[in-house]
Amino acid sequence: MTTPLKAGVIGTGVISKEHLSFLATCPHAELVGVCDLSRAAARYAAQRYGATAAYTDFRQMLTAAKPDVVHILTPPQSHKFIATECLKAGAHVICEKPIAANHQDFEELWALAQECDRHLIEDQNYRFNTPILAIQDLISQGKLGEIKEVEVRMSLALRAGGRFADENLPSPIHKMPAGVIHDLITHLIYLALPYLPSFDHIRATWSNHGGGDLFKYDDLDALVIGGGVHAHFRFSCYTMPETFSFKVRGTEGYAETDLFQPYIRAVYPRGGKQLSPLINHWVNGVDLMKASVRNFRNKIMQRTPYEGLKVLLDRTYTALVQGTDLPISYEEMERTSRLIDALVAEENQG
Repeated sequence: MTTPLKAGVIGTGVISKEHLSFLATCPHAELVGVCDLSRAAARYAAQRYGATAAYTDFRQMLTAAKPDVVHILTPPQSHKFIATECLKAGAHVICEKPIAANHQDFEELWALAQECDRHLIEDQNYRFNTPILAIQDLISQGKLGEIKEVEVRMSLALRAGGRFADENLPSPIHKMPAGVIHDLITHLIYLALPYLPSFDHIRATWSNHGGGDLFKYDDLDALVIGGGVHAHFRFSCYTMPETFSFKVRGTEGYAETDLFQPYIRAVYPRGGKQLSPLINHWVNGVDLMKASVRNFRNKIMQRTPYEGLKVLLDRTYTALVQGTDLPISYEEMERTSRLIDALVAEENQG
């Protein structure tokens, strides 16, 4: 039987609970430490998820617990510093998005990981959600034809309350180059990149419709064209209800989903030209009814849209144990980081 990898977690926020819950049941992992600046939060998380010890200094955790893998789930500005220390201590790093504040920092981290012979992976969890994988299957089967358009849209009422709207205790993420959207846009980018071969034309419009000094931007409308494919990225604090929609259009049809209320709607030739509209309506109607039942059950059971995170972490730990390829490659992280920098760059704004 393979010896479990010793895992440490830095941070006890919302996403940390998903990582800790996974580690508590993963046969390939042993949770040896939880670290947080709040001693009470670290102790609670360690007790709740069965960690060996709690820490308030991550360097002490690295020295005392000697984890093989460290999950960095702190604000983005701290990622490079903490990841650097973890890699030098001999730990593989799984890092919350964005993995670094900018593309140069990412490249420096990657170079260090290679130098230390350690793995570095960004949390691109929504790539592994069931609807995204199902749409990928439709594309690989050729049912949508050649993909020509991708649209990823996220609407979140961030100004209405929560950690980003607190002016008395502002989130450090507000200090990112694009403010809070900088933290969230990673998800939009990596979902579209498999279908965007290059970045030939980039235009991004960043807005602060709500005004004030807390939010740098609360709205983004961006278009990226490459290799004949149009990718549209949309973020809004105002268009409700909250949504995280993904849509791909090809030469034969299109498919779409909403990861906050999962469903799949696919329209493509079925049963001949005359019957396709009727069959598509019938099939999609049945699927939507089934999705409504599943979503209601998920609400009752308090299941979150983080379903893909468990898949990502499971594949990551399996790869680390077996010495196989990780589920997120350097190229996927590099292109994500590079496009985010390009969208923020002044020369591409307008």
